[in-house]
Order: sequence, then structure tokens, then C-alpha cells
Amino acid sequence: MGAKITIADLLAAKRQHHKIVAVSCYDYTTARLISQTDVQMILVGDSAAQLMLGFNSTLPATMDFMVTITAAVCRGAPDLYLVADMPFLSYQISKAEAIKNAGRFVTEAGAQMVKIEVTAAHFDIIKAVSDAGIAVMAHIGIRPQSISKIGRFKAEATTVEMALELINLAEKMVTAGADSLLIEGTAAEVAEIITNRCEVPVISCGSGPNCDGQILIAHDILGLSQGPVPKFAKSYGNLAKDTIDAFSTYCKNVQNSQFPDAEHSYHMKSGEIEKLRQLLNK
Repeated sequence: MGAKITIADLLAAKRQHHKIVAVSCYDYTTARLISQTDVQMILVGDSAAQLMLGFNSTLPATMDFMVTITAAVCRGAPDLYLVADMPFLSYQISKAEAIKNAGRFVTEAGAQMVKIEVTAAHFDIIKAVSDAGIAVMAHIGIRPQSISKIGRFKAEATTVEMALELINLAEKMVTAGADSLLIEGTAAEVAEIITNRCEVPVISCGSGPNCDGQILIAHDILGLSQGPVPKFAKSYGNLAKDTIDAFSTYCKNVQNSQFPDAEHSYHMKSGEIEKLRQLLNK
């Protein structure tokens, strides 16, 4: 185990133009594997509602669920910088609720930062959580929790008007106290401008190569996601096929009585089975 990565390390990486590598994952086993690489940050995203629970949006993720899986990831990767996603309705109701729920991630799950999807209306929320001593990542651009209002997502900041609005929003969030920005599904040119204008680390999620860092979902990186994936996602493995093949082989082994064999079974001590049979035959 090395030294725990902190926000100071991420700020230093930005200033030295060293890319920050982040992965979104939701479980202890995957986090433990990630911790054995040079990845610096893990985000426990509310996309777990889709990839772990099978819902068609992030909205059903609850605080209790998110706290539980964030704590699991923390146990798997205790030295990586850990960001927890504030789920739908965990921060929109009031500043007090936002602080309380953000605090749960810190005290119960070991998170170092919370992520909040924001519009200009969330300025006071970001400020309140930040003023409470909790580091905040403001999520701008495409905001999955707004799916019920938008209906369908499309790339953000593709016009001058949209670009100016997003740049202004980014700067407002930093002024409010955001310690980092995540920009999703945004024109690469605009994401680069925001990165250069803001002093905090800026992470790209499908927003081009010129932010301070990049994030992808572990399932997409591993090739576990079957069906449509975002344009910006890239697979570095084909574990879906490998997993299906492994389960299929296991199934055949069981059906053909090839598994379990003697090597994968427990046995009585030498001579004990003979004694048992003699007793049973009396």
C-alpha cells in the first residue's frame, strides 16, 4: 500500500500537466483490481442503478444503496482518491439535506469528495456543502439525473450560446466552492477552454482529450457492457465473451460430471471411510 492520494495530489497533477486517470466502479472486487494499477481516482457513480441493478436510468439509486457500495469500493481501494455520487433527491430538497447526505458519504463510506449534478440553481447547494468542509465535484454538461425533463441526451455546448452558458456555469461553480469539475458529453473545444480557465482539476467524461483527466465506467473499459454504449466509451477488453464462455464451460462440466472432481472436493481422513462403512453395515 502506498500513500493515500489526496486533493493536493490532483491539484499538483493539474499544475504539472500530468493526466488524472479515473474509473467509475461500484464494487469491492473491481476496486481492488483497479487499486493495483496507476489509476488515481475512483468515482462510485449512480450509474450503478443501471449497470448493477438493471434500471433504465440513474434515478432509482438511493442514498443507502450508494453509501453501501461506496464503502465497499473504499475497502477495495483504500489509497485511491474516492468520489461518491450524490443520487437523485439527495441534495435537491434543501441545503440541510444536501449537507447531511454528503456527510454520510464521508463518515460512513470513506469518500473524500462528493459529486453533484448542477445547474445555476445549485449555486447555494454547492456553497453550503463546501462551507461544511466537504469537497465537491460539480458535474456539468450532460446531466443524467435530468432525463425526465430532457427525454433524450445530446452533446452539450455545440453552439456559441450554449458554450458561453456552460463556461459561465463552470466558473460560478468554482466560485461557489467546487474543488473539481466533471464535464460530460460536451464539445471538446469548450471543455478545453473551461479546463484552462479554471484552477481546479477538470475531468472529462466524453468531453475530449484536453481536460486534466479522463473517466470511463469499468464495465465499458472491460468490455462487459452488452448493447449500446456512449460514443465516447472505449473497450480495452472483451470480458463479456470471456465471461459467457467461462459460464458455458462450467455448465457443460457439471452436466457431464466433470466438475467437481477429486481435486475440488473435501475427503475423509485416510482409513475413516472404511470404518464408517463397517459401522453402517452392522
